[in-house]
Amino acid sequence: MIGYTKERNTSWLVEIEDFSAMRILIVDGSEDTRELIRAYLTKSGCSNFLFASSADQAYQLLRCDEETSWPDYPIIDLILMDITMPDITGSEACNKIRTIECYKDTPIIMLSAAADIALLDDAFSNGATDYIKKPIRKIELLARICTALRLKKEMASRKAWEKEIIKLATQLKAANKKLNRLSMTDGLTGIANRRLFDKKIEHEWRRALRAQQPLSLIMIDIDYFKLYNDNFGHQAGDQCLKQVATVLTNTLRRPADFVARFGGEEFIAIIPETNSNAASKIAEALRSAIAALQIPHTRPDKNSWVTVSLGVSGIVPDTGQLFQELINKSDIALYKAKQLGRNRVVTL
Repeated sequence: MIGYTKERNTSWLVEIEDFSAMRILIVDGSEDTRELIRAYLTKSGCSNFLFASSADQAYQLLRCDEETSWPDYPIIDLILMDITMPDITGSEACNKIRTIECYKDTPIIMLSAAADIALLDDAFSNGATDYIKKPIRKIELLARICTALRLKKEMASRKAWEKEIIKLATQLKAANKKLNRLSMTDGLTGIANRRLFDKKIEHEWRRALRAQQPLSLIMIDIDYFKLYNDNFGHQAGDQCLKQVATVLTNTLRRPADFVARFGGEEFIAIIPETNSNAASKIAEALRSAIAALQIPHTRPDKNSWVTVSLGVSGIVPDTGQLFQELINKSDIALYKAKQLGRNRVVTL
């Protein structure tokens, strides 16, 4: 952590709290320089050093040439490196060190005997954090180190915040997706609701119009459902709706087929790329599957279980027509099925 001295007139002197816990790598061909830096930092409380006289030695200490997993790399808080070394320049060494993920944000301060602008520019281009001009002075050394560590801390805080923002954005996206899914789902039966049906039929209508393919609708209504609710109660009625919805969903096996709760005890199925004759056979399969449930019912006719009436219509859409015409035609077919005694399929 980074703090300031308590004296107001020396507030520009930055101290490093818990300096002893930091691990500093000093890379310099001169033993005198290495020892001088060690002495300055030791007096300031630091006691954890690694030393290298060349870039190659630094690579070995940092394990740059090994395929090592993240936890196995040594933890380094700061690197002080000579900009002019015999085997390789400090700039090149800095560039190589930066390729290791765990050292991307490690402060690297260059030590330069001369203020060579081109050399320093190259060093900064390769990832150097700062530089200190030789001969090294203690106050400048500590100030530069503190500045670099403060920058590292700020970068770490920013990255943590960015990570949190990304996490929150991901959670928000998932929540919105779930909310959108819920807004398109019937709360009782778990299948698509009227809102999703309206979007789906419009999409399928446009697709059928472009491809000039048939599109069919099946409108389904539970027979004598009000009487069922009156006799068995609304909880039983809800359970009946769930059972019917499940059977409709399971019976429509083609991926393109779609079923939704249209309202109350009515359901509606979209059957793409299918003419009315073929859709009528699908409707009959739906009717038989519902009857096969044999859900007990007290009805005014001879049947003693829940049945459904179905109205089927199909069309190859033409320019100028609206999908509402197909819905109306299915509704008329359903009404006729009711008039003819229920528990049957009528196709128009």
